[in-house]
Amino acid sequence: MTVDLSKLEPPDLVEALDFDTLLAERKEALIALYPADEQDAIRLTLQLESEPLVRMLRENTYRELILRQRINEAARATMLAFATGADLDNRAADYGVERLLIASANLDAVPPVPAVWEDDDRLRYRCQLSLEGLTVAGSRGAYLFHTMTASANVLHAKVIRPEPGLIRVYIMDRRSNGTPDQALLDTVASYLSAEDRIPLCDTVEAAAGQPKAFAITAEIEFKDGALTAGGGLDAARLRLDAMLAEQRRLGESVPRSLIDATLHAADVKRVTLLLPAADIDCADGEFPDCTAITLSAAP
Repeated sequence: MTVDLSKLEPPDLVEALDFDTLLAERKEALIALYPADEQDAIRLTLQLESEPLVRMLRENTYRELILRQRINEAARATMLAFATGADLDNRAADYGVERLLIASANLDAVPPVPAVWEDDDRLRYRCQLSLEGLTVAGSRGAYLFHTMTASANVLHAKVIRPEPGLIRVYIMDRRSNGTPDQALLDTVASYLSAEDRIPLCDTVEAAAGQPKAFAITAEIEFKDGALTAGGGLDAARLRLDAMLAEQRRLGESVPRSLIDATLHAADVKRVTLLLPAADIDCADGEFPDCTAITLSAAP
């Protein structure tokens, strides 16, 4: 069981920064340096935006804000949940995990083609799973870690035990429609069969995940005057796309209630969901695959 890092709040170590608050603190600190009988006069002076002293304080406060933000970013870069790029590569090294290469660079092409690497979210997920990978007992998490490490083209995997001694790993490909080709299945099966990765008593087979196609058709009634103000159908489509991308995993479901809830927003009065006619429930070896979306505004 892994923690959903995307839902973590920034830690207390990361400061909430506000320019006006910092400027007010700097002004009060400056006023406190003057004798008590002069402080009221200085306070009135600092209320004038044209006062050179105020301009100097604003410039100095801005530089302090930049410095504090840099400290915030440095703190976040040490955390698995928030590190990105090279910072995340170094954090992943603490787990014994390296970023996977998807496609090599072709510097002779015109224009040159850069290398394509595993994205940050997938690398974070493998770092979390890597602790499971240390076990020699063949836990589900260990199989999942090794499967995700076998190839960067494994978008998602589902590990099941249909019978004692047999481990079946369903694979979802990041390419095309999600169904892996035989080459990817062979790569995963070969990687998982190494004696230093799995218990000797287990037989492992890699199986292709299959898409479960469905369509979404919905009519949305917007509140008066809200069709344009709230983004209308375009905003509804973006919400729907984001939800479907999150649910597009092996064994996941897309209930009608989730579609309805996703399409609802502050500017929506009513949603009439025409398709799908029933919840989309997937077996272990299936993943939901929305092939068509039709959204219309009710008159």
